[in-house]
Formats: sequence, C-alpha cells, structure tokens
Amino acid sequence: MASLELYSKGSSVWIPEPDAVWVSALLLQDYSPGEKHLQLQLSDGQEVQYPVGSISDLPPLGNPAILEGENDLTALSFLHEPAVLHNLRVRFLDYSSIYTYCGIVLVAINPYDQLSIYGEEVIDAYSGQDMGDMEPHIFSVAEEAYRTMTREEKNQSIIISGESGSGKTVSAKFTMRYFAVVGGASQQTSVEERVLASNPIMESIGNAKTTRNDNSSRFGKYIEIGFARKGDIIAANMRTYLLEKSRVVFQASAERNYHIFYQLCASRELPEMRSLKLDGPERFRYTSQGGELQIPGTDDLSDLERTRNAFTILGVQPDQQMELFRILSAVLHLGNVNVQASGRSAERSYIDADDRSLAVFSKLLGVEGPQMAHWLCHRRLAVGGEMLVKPMTGQQALEARDALAKHIYGQLFTWTVQRLNSALRTQRGKTKSFIGVLDIYGFETFDRNSFEQFCINYANEKLQQQFNRHVFHLEQEEYVREELAWSRIEFSDNQQCINLIEGQLGLFDLLDEECRMPKGSDESWVRKLYDQHLTSKPHPHFRKPRMSNSAFIVLHFADTVQYECDGFLDKNRDTVFEELINILKASQSELVAELFQQQGNMPSVANGSVRSGKRATREHKLTVGFQFRQSLQMLMETLNNTTPHYVRCIKPNDLKEPFMFDPRRTVQQLRACGVLETIRISAAGYPSRWTYEEFFSRYRLLLPGPQSPDQAQAACRQALPELIPDNDQYCFGKTKVFFRAGQVALLERLRAERLRLAAVIIQSRVRGWLAKIQYIRTCWATVTIQRYCRGALARQLALTLRYSKAALVIQKTYRMVVVRQLFLMIRQATITIQAFTRGTLTRRTFRQLLVERATVLLQARVRGWLARRAYRRIHAAVLFTQCCVRRRAARRELLKLKTEARSVERYRELNKGMEVKLMQLQLKADHEARESAALRETLHTEREASGHELEALRVTIQKLESQRQEKVQPSPVISEKELGERRRAEEKAAQEILQLRQELQVLQKEKDSFYKEREDLSARLLEQGKAQEECAQETMAKASAALRAELDEERRKYQGLLRDFTRLEQRYDNLREMSLLTERTKGHRRTDSTQSLSLEPLSPSPIPLSPQSLTPLSLSPFPSAFSSPETVRRVSVTSPSLDRKLSMWSSETPMDQLMERMDVAKDPAVKMKAEDLAHAYDAVRVANKFLESQLRGQYSQWEGDLEALRFQLGQAISGSSSTAARQDVQELLEAREQECVRLRRELKELKNTTSLTRLLAQVLPSSLTLEASPSPSPSPSRPKPASVTGLLECRKKDENKLIKHLITDIRVDSALSLPPGLPARVLFLCVRHAGCSGDQTQARSLCSAAVTAMKAALKKHSNDVDMSALWLKNACLLHDLLTQHSPKQTLDSDDLVPLSMDLSDLIRALSDLCIQAYQQLLSITEKRLQNIIVPAMLESETIPGLSASAVKLVTSRKRAGSDPRPVGGDVPTMASVLRELGALHTALTHQALPLTQIEQAFHQLTYFISASALNSLLLRKDMCCWSRGMQIRYNVSLLEEWLRSRGLQAGGAVATLEPLIQAVQLLQAGKKTEVDAKAIVQTCTALSSQKIVKILTLYTPHSDLDERVTLNFIRTVQGLLKDRSDGQPPQLLMDVRRVFPVTFPYSPPPALHSEQLVIPDSLKISFLRRA
Repeated sequence: MASLELYSKGSSVWIPEPDAVWVSALLLQDYSPGEKHLQLQLSDGQEVQYPVGSISDLPPLGNPAILEGENDLTALSFLHEPAVLHNLRVRFLDYSSIYTYCGIVLVAINPYDQLSIYGEEVIDAYSGQDMGDMEPHIFSVAEEAYRTMTREEKNQSIIISGESGSGKTVSAKFTMRYFAVVGGASQQTSVEERVLASNPIMESIGNAKTTRNDNSSRFGKYIEIGFARKGDIIAANMRTYLLEKSRVVFQASAERNYHIFYQLCASRELPEMRSLKLDGPERFRYTSQGGELQIPGTDDLSDLERTRNAFTILGVQPDQQMELFRILSAVLHLGNVNVQASGRSAERSYIDADDRSLAVFSKLLGVEGPQMAHWLCHRRLAVGGEMLVKPMTGQQALEARDALAKHIYGQLFTWTVQRLNSALRTQRGKTKSFIGVLDIYGFETFDRNSFEQFCINYANEKLQQQFNRHVFHLEQEEYVREELAWSRIEFSDNQQCINLIEGQLGLFDLLDEECRMPKGSDESWVRKLYDQHLTSKPHPHFRKPRMSNSAFIVLHFADTVQYECDGFLDKNRDTVFEELINILKASQSELVAELFQQQGNMPSVANGSVRSGKRATREHKLTVGFQFRQSLQMLMETLNNTTPHYVRCIKPNDLKEPFMFDPRRTVQQLRACGVLETIRISAAGYPSRWTYEEFFSRYRLLLPGPQSPDQAQAACRQALPELIPDNDQYCFGKTKVFFRAGQVALLERLRAERLRLAAVIIQSRVRGWLAKIQYIRTCWATVTIQRYCRGALARQLALTLRYSKAALVIQKTYRMVVVRQLFLMIRQATITIQAFTRGTLTRRTFRQLLVERATVLLQARVRGWLARRAYRRIHAAVLFTQCCVRRRAARRELLKLKTEARSVERYRELNKGMEVKLMQLQLKADHEARESAALRETLHTEREASGHELEALRVTIQKLESQRQEKVQPSPVISEKELGERRRAEEKAAQEILQLRQELQVLQKEKDSFYKEREDLSARLLEQGKAQEECAQETMAKASAALRAELDEERRKYQGLLRDFTRLEQRYDNLREMSLLTERTKGHRRTDSTQSLSLEPLSPSPIPLSPQSLTPLSLSPFPSAFSSPETVRRVSVTSPSLDRKLSMWSSETPMDQLMERMDVAKDPAVKMKAEDLAHAYDAVRVANKFLESQLRGQYSQWEGDLEALRFQLGQAISGSSSTAARQDVQELLEAREQECVRLRRELKELKNTTSLTRLLAQVLPSSLTLEASPSPSPSPSRPKPASVTGLLECRKKDENKLIKHLITDIRVDSALSLPPGLPARVLFLCVRHAGCSGDQTQARSLCSAAVTAMKAALKKHSNDVDMSALWLKNACLLHDLLTQHSPKQTLDSDDLVPLSMDLSDLIRALSDLCIQAYQQLLSITEKRLQNIIVPAMLESETIPGLSASAVKLVTSRKRAGSDPRPVGGDVPTMASVLRELGALHTALTHQALPLTQIEQAFHQLTYFISASALNSLLLRKDMCCWSRGMQIRYNVSLLEEWLRSRGLQAGGAVATLEPLIQAVQLLQAGKKTEVDAKAIVQTCTALSSQKIVKILTLYTPHSDLDERVTLNFIRTVQGLLKDRSDGQPPQLLMDVRRVFPVTFPYSPPPALHSEQLVIPDSLKISFLRRA
C-alpha cells in the first residue's frame, strides 16, 4: 500500500462500481489513521462516504495527470486494476489507440473497424526501429522478434492469445505479413508469397462464424517461419491443435459451419462446379442448423476464388483442387442421407436404395453405394472367434453417419496442412533460425462447457504458467544485472490446477481409463472424479455442483468453470467403424484412397481412432485427449527453447460495435489473459525504474546544494534517504534507482511542494522588483529635470566657445590656402618640363620601330602571295573532285527523297486527323461568323436609321436657308399692308424656326442616346467576348492540367512496371546463379561462371532490341535447351552443323531438359515432382508474358496520351487567340484544305506506282537481296551511304574487345577520370560509321551489345553512386545522339546527316535504361539515408542545451533485447545526411547532367526524407514536444539552406519538406483557445486531418511550464477540420515508397567529330581507326 501521506485533500482515488467496475473520486479532506470513512466527491459532483475498516481497505490511488494515456502500463506510478483499466479506456476511446504495452506484453483491443495503420508505409516506419521508441503496434513486436533473431541468432516466438472475437487471427495475419515484407525484400523469392497464401486456405477450412466472432478460428496453429543467415525467409511450417470437428455435424443457434462449405454452395453455378450437385446452404443439414447462412459484408463466391488462387500459389493443381471440393461436397451430401428406423422397437435401421444424397455421395467419393448404405446401418462384432453382423438402431446409425463425416473432414484437414507444409518447404538452404507465431484460443467459459472448452482451458493453464515464469525470470534478470539485494517475488503458480488435469489419476487419466472400459459412460467417469478428488484426496481446485451429479467444477487461474460431462467419452474416443474406412480405402478417387491409406500406415490416428470388431488385441488407440497433451507438451518445449513475445487480444464489447468499451468484459479478459498478473508481479518488486541521469534531471531541485550532472549517482544516493525515510521503498542499482509502487507519486508531491515554495519566493521577488522599478522611475524623473536645467547653462557656454574656435579656424584656413597655391605652381612647372623631355625620346624610338615593321611586312606579303597561289591550284582541283562526287550523291538522295515524298504512308501521316480538325474548326468559325454577322447587321441598321434622320434634318435646314436667301428685295415704297404681312411672315418663320430648333434638340438627344446605347452594346459585347475567352482559357488550363496529371500518372505506372521488370530480371539472375552454383557443387561439367555470365555483345540479328526482348523470358533457360543466347551463339560458331546439333538435343523431352536445368532429377534427395516443375515453369512463363504485354500496353498508351496532349494544347492555343487570330486560322485552314485536296489527288496517282513496287518486291526477292548486299556494280534503287567524316571505325572482330574495354571491364578510377559521356560518344561514332558504311547489321549489333553491357555494368555497380551516375550520363547521351540522327527526327542543322536505319527500338531500350539507372541511383542513396534520417532529423541535438533544459518524466523502461543507442561520434547527425546528399550531388554534377534531372532526383530524395521523418514523428510520443520541435525545425532549416546553396529549390525539393515543417510548427504553436485551433487549421494545410489530430494526441509536455493538450481542444480542431475539404489521402502515414515520374528532356547535343575526342591510352581502344 502506498504511503498514507498521499491520501490528502485533492488526491484522486478509485472506488468500485457495479457497471463501470471502477470510478474516479476526489478526496475532500485529508485521511488520518483510525478514521472510518473517507469524504469523496464523484466526477458528477455527488459527495459520498467511503467506508474504511482498516488501512488495507483504503481505495487505490489515482496516477498523476501527466501519466494519463501512457503507452506502457508499467510506467504508471500506481500499478493496480483500476489504473490499468482507465489507461486502456483513455487510449482506446480518446486517442483511438488500440495497442498498449504492459511490460513485455502487447495489449491489443479489437476496434471492430478498418484502420489505416497496416499499410506498407507503416511497415517501413517500424522496420529497423527500437521497440521502446515507437508507439505500440503489432509491427513493433514483430520487428523486435526479427531483430533479436538476426542479432542473437536465437529462435523467437510470438504468442497471440485471447478469446473468440478479440482479433487473434488478424494479429497473426499482420505479423506474418510483416515478416514476409521485411524478410523477403533481399532475394525476392516466392516463399513469403506462399506463407501469406496459406492464410486464406486455413481460414476457409478452419474458421467459422460463432456468436462472438464472424471469423473465429476453430483450431490452434503454430507457424514456424524459417530464416536464413541474412534474415530472408526460406521456409515455413505449420502445426495445428484440436480442430473442432463437432462443428461439421452440429452448429448452435446463430452460428455457421466452416466457411468452405458456404463458399462451395455459393459457386454452384460455375461450370466446373456443376458436377458436385450442390444446392443452396439452406438445403443441407450440415449448413442450416444454426440459421445463419450469410455473414454481412462478406462474399462467399469471391472468398472461394481467393482460396483457389492461394491453392494455385502453393502448387496444388486444379484437378487436385476439384478432388478436394468433391470430398467436401460429399460431406454435405452425407449429412442429407435419410436413415429410417424399422422393427418393433426401432432396433433396426436402413437407408433406401434410391436415396439421392447417398448416390451423389458415393459417386463423388468413388465408392460402392450399397456397401456404404449397409455398413452405415450395421456393425461387425467378434463373438467367440466368430464375426457377427449386428444391426444398429436409427440413433446409432445417425451417430455413425456423423462420425464418418467428422472423420473425413478431419483427414482432409490434416492432408491440407501437410500439403501446405510441403509447399512451404524450400531447397534453398538450411534454416538458421525461426520465428514462431502461435495463434491459439484463449480462455473460454460458456453457459454449457464441454470437452473442447476443457482442452482449451487446459492449454491456457499451461501457457499462463509459462508466461508467469518468463515474467518472473525477466524481473530476476533485471535485479541480478543491477546487483540488487532482492528477495524472492511471490507469484501465483497454477501448477496444482495443471496437476489436477494432467497428473497421475488426474482428469485426463481417468477419462482415458473410462474410454478403455467396455461399458464406460460419462456418468461413471464423473463418479470416479468425485471419489478421487472429493472423497479420498480432496483437491483445492476441484468442486462438485450443488444441483447436478453430471458435472464438475474446476478452479482455473482465470475463472471458475463448470463442465457438463455429456459427450466427453465420445469426443475423447472420436471413433469410426473400420468397415466404413475400408470402403473409403477402396475408393476410385486417388485423393480419397490416399487420405485413408495414410491413416492405415500410421501407428496412431491423428484425428481419432478406428473402432474394429476384433477384440483379440489389447492395444488401444490413442485418444484425442492423449494426443492433445502430447502436442501441447511439444509446443511448450518449443516455446521454452525460444524467446517469447506476448500479444494479448481484448474484445471490448460483445455487440461488435466499433470503438465501444465495456469495462466489465474488459476486466474479465484482463484477469483471464494474465495482464493483471504481469502488473502484480511488477508491483510486487520495484516497478518504477530510473537511470541516475533521468532521476537527477527530474528531481534536481530536491537535491541539496549545487550539483553537477557528472555526480548524478552520488547525489541520488545522498538525497534519497532524506526524501524517503523508509529504506525498503527504494533500492540502488548499478545504473538505475528502483522504487516500489507509489514512491514516484510521493516524489512528485515533494517536487510540487518545492515548486510551490519556489513560486512564493518568486512572487515576493517580483513584487519587490516592481516597487523598486517605481522608485527608480521617480528618481529618474528628478534627475531628468536637473539634467535639462544644467543643459541650458552648458549650451550658453558652448556657444561662446564655438565663436572663439571659428575665428581660429578662419585664420588657419587662409594661411593654408596661400602656401598651397605657391606649392602647386612650382609642381606644375616641374611636370611640364619632364613631359616634353620624355615625349621627345619616345617619338625617336617609335620612328625606328616603324621602319623595322615595314620591312617585315613586305617580306610576309611576298611569301604569303606565293603560298596562296600554290594553295589555290590544289584547292581548285579538290573542289572539282568533291563537286563531282557530291553531285552524284545528291542526285541519288534527291531520287530517294522524291520517292519518299510520294509515299502513301507519308501523306497518310501528314493528313492523319486533318479532316476532323478542319471540320471542327470550320464549324466553330462558322458559328463565330454568324454571331458576328448578326451583330454587324444590328449595328448597321441603327446607323442607317440615325443617318436618315440626320439627312432629313439637314435637308430641312437647307430649304429654310434657301427660302430666306431667295426672298425678293423690298420695294422702295412699302405699304402698311405689306409691312403687316411681312411682320406676320417673320413671326410665323420665327415660330417655325423655334419649333425646328426644338425638334433638332429632341433629335440630337435621341442621337446621343443611340450613340450611348451603341457604346454600351459594344462594351457588353467586348466584356462577353473577354469573359468567354477567359472561360475558354480557364477550361483549357484545367483540361491541360488534368491531362498532364494523367500523363504523369501513366508515366509513373510505366516506370513502376519497368522497376518491377528489373526486379523480376534480378530475381531470375539470382535463381540462375544459384542453379549454376548448385550444379557446380554437385560435380557437373558446366561452363565456367565467369564465361557464362560474361557480357559479350550479342550476335548480329535483325531482331530489334527492346525492353521486351531483354526480359527474363528471352534470357530464361526454360523455353529452349540452351542456357543463354551466348550459348546459342557459341554453338552456331563452333559446331560444324547447327541443325544436326539441335536435332540431337531435341531428342530429349522438354521435361528432361527442364529437370536437367533445375538440377532436380539428378539429386535423389530432392523431393520435387516433374509436374510441379512443369507448372512452376508455366507460371513463370505466364508471368513474364503478362509483364511483357503490360509494358507494351503501357508504352503505347503513354505515346497515345502524349499525342492527345499535344493536340489539345494546340487546340488550347488556337482557342485562346483573338478575333484576328481566328481569321488567320481560318485562312490557314482553307490553305490546309486545298493542300489536302491536292495531296489526295497525288495519292490516287501514286497508287499504281506503289502496287507495282510491292509486286516487284514480292516477285524479285533475289534482286532485292543483291541490292541489300555490298556489290561493286551500281544499282539505281540502292541508296549510297552518306559521306560523313570524323567517325570511328570498329572492325567486326573488335566489337567484343571494344565493349569489354569501354564498358564491362573498365576500372572505376579510370571511368571516373574520363570526360563526361566519352564512352557514349565513342560508341555512337562507331555505330554511325557502321551505318554510313552500309552495314546495318553491324551497327544494330554493336548498339544492342552496348545497351546490354551498360545494363550489366549497372548491375555490377549496384551500390556505387559515381558509377551509376556515369552510366546514366552515357545512356542519356547515347539516347540523345541516336534520337538526333534518327530518320524520323527533324534535323536541327543542315550539316547533320540522318542514320540510314531505323533504331527506334534501341532508342526505346535506351530510354528504359536511363530510367533504370536513375532509379538505381536513387535507390542507393535512399538505402544509405534510410537508417540515418530519423536519428539525424529527429533525435540529433544540433542546438546544444535545448533538450536538457526541458526535464521530462520518463518512467517507462526499455524492452529486453532492444539495441543500445550509439553514443559519441557514431550517432548520425545532419552532417551525415548532408554528406550523403553531397556525394550524390557531386556525382551528378561531375557527369555534367542537366539541372532538371538533378532537381528531379533531389525532389524525390527530399520527399523520402520528409516522409520518413514525419512518419516516425507520428509514431513516437517522445518526439512530440516543444523543445524537440525546435530541434527538428533547425535541422530542416539546415537542409533547406543546403538545397538553396546549390540552386535546387526551383525543382520542388524544398516544397516537399512543407508537411514536416508544418508538423513542427504544430508542435510549437499554442494549443489552448479556439483562436489557436483556427490558426492551426489555417496553417497546417499540407497535413491531413488524421495527422493533425495524431500529433495533438501524442503531444507530451516535457516541462512543468507546458501542459497536455486537452480533449476539448482536440475536438474543437476536429470540428474545424470537418469543414476543410482537403485532398489528402485517408491513411495516417505518408507513402514513403511513392515515386515521382522522371522525365528526361531532349537536348540535341552539338555536332560530334572524332577529332574532338581525347581518348586516353588506359582504355586500350587504339584499334579504332578514325574515318
């Protein structure tokens, strides 16, 4: 019990509660010894009184809040049941963490939901990491077992237990998957694939739906996965225990039979399954008893397909699979056989002769139906030496039928396991060590428990005993290692219960004895149990029920279980009559006969016994219980000889609801699985363990006086007796100090009290400081006033002094000016005299030099004239000769070009798709023209209307003016009448003018409005045009981006297929080398490995070299009798008659050749059949063909997408142009249309010529052959090779020597000293010379050999960065040179002459080789960086002293077997990462690779670094703190600075670090208010919602100044993240294996001449001649 001082006010305690098991409460007052009640306040605010009879009745104390959600239960300060339950509930419900450590045990809670924590990126994150550094996971346990095995070379075992539905099978499956990934990456063999393929098979025939689990394993299995010395999987073996055969004939309500039966019924409509005569599962008795015919969310038909595929992977042929399915179907039909009773008292039974089910059963198994019907209803007895046949009752016949069904299924299950084990064996070598995965049933207790539950609980008793002793042994080792004075820890040993079951006269002994009795029964066996263990020798673990005489009770370690004795004897005997077995032995089916013939040859029956009518012999068959004890004893011996690792699976609720926690069910399982026993053993000793440095860092403030970290141990030994008076509560070890339970909490309380006192002192000091500040301010104000007064007086004095000084300065300056003028005058006179004198001397020397130069110039001109005259004569002669030769060549070339220009295929290529494009553009242009015409028409109408109105107004005004001018002159005598008329006329005219002016104003306003409307209309039209143009541009931009994304995705898939192809090729090479090595060790006379694997150039062949022709299929020895193409070439050269040799070799059968190649038939020790090898060969051939077709399809699709993208980009450019550009396009289209018409006309004219040419090519093949061969006679149809100078000539016999000296055998130092791309340039000049010479075969052969040799050189230097970069450069350069001079390529210059042959297939092979070299280069660097990224980026303390300032509460202990951390200079730092990156950058820049390729490489590497570091950060709780975030941010800034210093930031390398940077910013950001939550959501845009929540969940305060993130804050962030629609992937971790597609931009190299090359003598290629 903890110290009573901890029961103080405010402390947390746990009190029992019926529903929640334990609830938390707070003490309202301090506890004093002798008090009878505790005043408590529950979490809901209710106050209660808790009775306390004595000190031992005090409730358990709660742990500090800083330990809430700890990932290791042993790290808790108080170790008891409520603390364990609460910690598991917090981690499961609040943090969604299903895994928790409990010392050496991993507690796994079934979430009943699909979690994205088992992907390959998670495997990569846990691979190679220390178990104590990572978050709990099943992969962490698997990694610990794997590392311990490889390091200590000792066998390991992983024991997975738990009750049905807790997730044992899934945990075992993920464990084996982890081993298959980390143990199969080196050799790429099929063993790991077979190990994983065994899971669907065993689930189909061994799993069934129960009331607690939809996929419950009804048997136990122990899988041994064998590893070689290097840690790769080479074999596996499976052992099974106690198959529940009774489920075949009976299922309880809401349960199902084994999955395989329902899978067969679901596939009854398949053609191959119709012969099984199956029906729906509801029509069979053996599948319809439980009433559950379908499991929600599963598809039985697809599950059967997966099972069949797994059988195929394991080498089970389709005919054997159908035999297996026939036997299973026969079991279903056997259950429908109708047994009828007859006789007076139904003492007889019979089966109708026309019973359909029996007929189908007999037909499927190939047995006689009447015999089977007879012996199902009769039995044979031996009486007095005579054999009698006795009829059986109907019930007995039904039991015999069910017993036969169970026996057949049991034999089939055993055969399947044996077949799996034979498929999982390997001949690759001897297993060095193994890891065993035990998936076994947990402790079970039901309302009615029978023989199966008895055996299961007995096995759990044995496993619990082994577990307790192992935990005790680890505790003892820890104490001995630390040299502690310790006393023996008492723990509950269940040996007495085990003796009750397996001891002498125990339950199993009495059961076997009763089974031997002729008239033994369950009732008599129970009476013997009562007499032996209750009456004569009472046993403490055995009891009798009060209300039953046919049951007994056993007190197991986990619970008290009552067993019903009904059926114990029958299940223990598990007998079937011998007559039925004999009928099955005589079956026409080979598999059925094999099943039961094996049974007859075995000394004991594995799955039961056969009851015979003969009783003369006294030998008794082995019972099921005895066999189970034997197999369990073997299992315990195996486990005791290995290092165990424990996984305890917990079922959180019985409703199978996701993330629902039932405390009562959980506590029940924790008690049953031994987790609480681990806690109890740990708490009995010293559960809390600190290193002296950690203790000193945490509790330094409790130590007296100044202390140094170097004296941590002495300080701890000196201070602890004063802090903890009781010496029994702690103990000092060599490197650690050990505390009993509760002492850490006591130290935390003392530390908190000390901090409180320190806070009071700090507050007093702060208040004094504030008062002092106020006083200082008052003093400062006084001093300031005095300073200003004194300053005014001082300024007056300063003014007087300034005037006096000014007078002195004026006098001094005047005197200085006078003296300086005199000095400058004298200096100028002296300089003038010197200049005149020096000029005279210089002119005299210059005149002399002119005379000498004139003489030399005359001599040079005369000699030059003589030399030029001689040169012109020679030059004229040479030019005349060259003109003649070039004129002849040009004429021939002109004829060739004219022929090509008239070619039908050329016009088809030019006009391909032109009609469709023209129609589309014509329709679009017509539509635009119609709209434009409509708008113009509207505008023209408005203009005409306004023009007419203006014209009418002008006419009216002109009329008025003319009328006024045409008025007659007034007569000199004007009468009054005339004056009156004139006056009236003027008034009328004035009114008309006024009216016209008003009308003119109205018209002017209407005109202005029309102009305004026209301008508005024009503006709207312009805006609509701009909007449409912008919309079109945006649409085209989106379409272009989508197409680019699709193109990148297709490129990535193609490069991924190419990488898989390279791995498959490497896998084939490994197998071939292994085969050759095996042949050599067995004494066969074979070709030397150095010769057979030498990389000589291939023989001349017209077959193009492509990635498809370089596949393992073409190099494989399987298709022919030759081992390799080199052997074919050697035979063709060395043998006088190849046809005779081939006919002699072909006399052997293909199977014999295959067996000889694989060395199978020559070794009698190898147990492999010929048909297995044939099927293996077929599988390899099909896989190679499939990969080849995928590569071709992907490449053709990639080319099509590229052309489509170019077309759409062209459309986008044309669509986004202006109106004037559309008119230009329309004119261009019209011109193109006319051109197409002309080309079609010429195409029709050329049809006759083309057909005539084809006819001549078919009729005159000999003439074409003569034209293709070199001949001195001129031929008009043969093109003359182009005359190109500056090439290198390589003779045919020197090709092998050239490839050998230039590529295969070149030394590393010599290769790196060469100019970049020199081998590629030399090879191209040689290929170019061969092509120009007309020898296309030699050119193709030389180029093919170069590609093959480069590929081999890459494999040879698979771990060398410099050499990989060198061959990447040469492959790219050779690819660019061949592309530049390709006949299909548009030449950039008139000086370039294209190649005379088409090498497109070789160019494609070089493109693939460039990708392979690039991938290999990155793979080497990633492999070097993989183990140093996490220590350098996350763990290294680049900022000294930052982490030391943040003391942390570390109470968890390291796991046994964990690797110690490297210390000193061995710890990787950022300098190590930058050193590796620098080596790659140096290698790439040394080879003068383009900057775009370097940027792509570092973009991939920085993503790898960022993803690896972020994944580790998301899985490590100790890294999620503020101080560590500061360190990581500084490390990332170093990487950013390094990238920017080398100009690599433009390629996206820095952008890939953004997720890691934001994760670090999240660690450093505030995490309290809603404003902080919004800032986090706005800042962390590169992180998915899962990553943000995970980091907040893992955030651990490593300082008292920091606080844990509250659940309310996490929920607030989750609510804000729901509104954010980010396109992040759903998985938690980043995909470390993501590969960005690489592109190699085409850059035409400059013109190449042999004179430019400086070939060193070290290459030894002086045999090349310059041409």
